[in-house]
Amino acid sequence: QVQLVESGGELVQVGGSLRLSCAVSGFTFSMYTMGWFRQAPGKEREEVATIAWNGGDTGYADSVKGRFTISRDNAKNTLYLQMNSLKPEDTAVYYCARGRKYSQVSSDYTYWGQGTQVTVSS
Repeated sequence: QVQLVESGGELVQVGGSLRLSCAVSGFTFSMYTMGWFRQAPGKEREEVATIAWNGGDTGYADSVKGRFTISRDNAKNTLYLQMNSLKPEDTAVYYCARGRKYSQVSSDYTYWGQGTQVTVSS
């Protein structure tokens, strides 16, 4: 069955960096758009970054542009999110998801991981 497993979340200080990973199985990873989303306590889930099946197109939320980089290794069936210059407002549970098409809309994503907690401490 389709599985997405995030890892890499932890407590980090303001200005620090983290790299999240999402290991997938149960489907042909190289055929799908993938995305990272996040949800902070009391807030709606929001799109963070999106990457096309071949890595040729990427998209970012305005709040993370220039600080976060999404990438993928289709040979390793793994999605990444490099996060630099972290801010307290980046604190959230981060989810990876498989998309039905290239989109920044969460309803276009049909499979989700369990999430990994990122906490940015000031």
